[in-house]
Amino acid sequence: GGMKPQAPAPSGNSPFRNLDRASPQQMWRRARWLLLLTMLIPGSAQLVAGSRRFARVILLCTMAIWATGILAGLIFLVNRSWLISIIVTPVIDSALSVVLVIAAIFYGVVTLDTLRLIKIGRMFGAARWVSVVATVALVTSVGAAAGTASNVVNIQANLIGTVFNQDGFTTPVDGRFNILLLGGDAGSDRFGLRPDSISVLSIDSSTGQTVNIGIPRNMQHVPFVEGSPMLTVYKNGWNCGVVCLINAIYKDVTDNHADLYPDAEKNGSTAGVEATRDAVEAVTGLTIQSYVLVDMAGFEGLVNALGGIDIDVKDRLPVGGDEDINGQPINVRKWIEPGWQHLKGKYALWYARARHGSSDYSRMQRQREVENAVLQQIDPANLLNRFQKIANAGKRLVKTDIPSSMLGQYVDLALKAKALGITPLELVPPTIDVIHPNFSAIHEMIQEALAPKTVTN
Repeated sequence: GGMKPQAPAPSGNSPFRNLDRASPQQMWRRARWLLLLTMLIPGSAQLVAGSRRFARVILLCTMAIWATGILAGLIFLVNRSWLISIIVTPVIDSALSVVLVIAAIFYGVVTLDTLRLIKIGRMFGAARWVSVVATVALVTSVGAAAGTASNVVNIQANLIGTVFNQDGFTTPVDGRFNILLLGGDAGSDRFGLRPDSISVLSIDSSTGQTVNIGIPRNMQHVPFVEGSPMLTVYKNGWNCGVVCLINAIYKDVTDNHADLYPDAEKNGSTAGVEATRDAVEAVTGLTIQSYVLVDMAGFEGLVNALGGIDIDVKDRLPVGGDEDINGQPINVRKWIEPGWQHLKGKYALWYARARHGSSDYSRMQRQREVENAVLQQIDPANLLNRFQKIANAGKRLVKTDIPSSMLGQYVDLALKAKALGITPLELVPPTIDVIHPNFSAIHEMIQEALAPKTVTN
């Protein structure tokens, strides 16, 4: 029977549990260890100095969080777009938002329990106050971080659910995703009726190599792709001269021929977008899987949300004003001066769209510069710091039929495209005759631009 009293000896002799003769210095050393254990492995302090049953529950939760992190890391290594797809799924985001709040509360309870285990009544002076302050700092910092993360995830779920509300998938054609970008430059009262910016973002589905094909808004005599409903009304294409510029298709179809595209609204689009898509497919020779319609008024909000953009201004440009009979700016109250300028939303928008005293083609070039400057501002730190503002601007900015299930793949490709740089291809004079375009030559030019680039050492 002599062995039974020795069974609890390891616990009884533990410096964390056997405190009867501990000095204040030993108590302070013990407190530091318990706080460190709680910070690194929540639940481990309870395991060595408190309730082991409570400790087992906390440690299981801690291991579950670690396992989730390791699994996410493995998915990232196998296929980054899979992980992004999971992260941008609204249902998962909403659940994660709740889990983060619960985890923060749980961690707060564990840390405060550690303060109980420290027994600050057995310590004196600075040691006592340092222990209390360290505990409060742990609870506050973890709570604040979890609260911020929960808020960001919740905002993201709301943004994605609002903008990307289409089901289904899109597949690459000839190894590429082609996205029609339309910029509406007319304000909320007639947004999108005459898209002033038309381009196609053609993205290699594996490498992310991207070409931005700019189509002048004043291109004439454009055909419609074979099988287009527009050919039942315009048998010879859109070819009535200066009235029939490519950017006028949207308004004509919206006003007069919306019945040609009865399923457009159901599919997250509009008749005007679909008719413009049919024309752009014929112009470029590319199959366009999706569109993105950008409200330029919302774009101003996005630039402000990002904190402004930096642009190397080449020519003095007017903000507002009119043109005289020679096309020169008059009645201009303010100018955007040459040189590097940090432009907030209003001036970034005017930089992109200033028309007086410059051509449509220089305007297209400026629009691309603004797009690239915005892309440069979208880095993780800036996104996190301004996420609420950016998300609010994003909901007003974009209308699209990109299915939510494609977001992961597109975000992954966008990251690759940003690293590689986007190649511009402007279909403008003198290369292109915008009044009588040679579409077979345009198709060849585009295919040459899309050809995989060889990297030389």
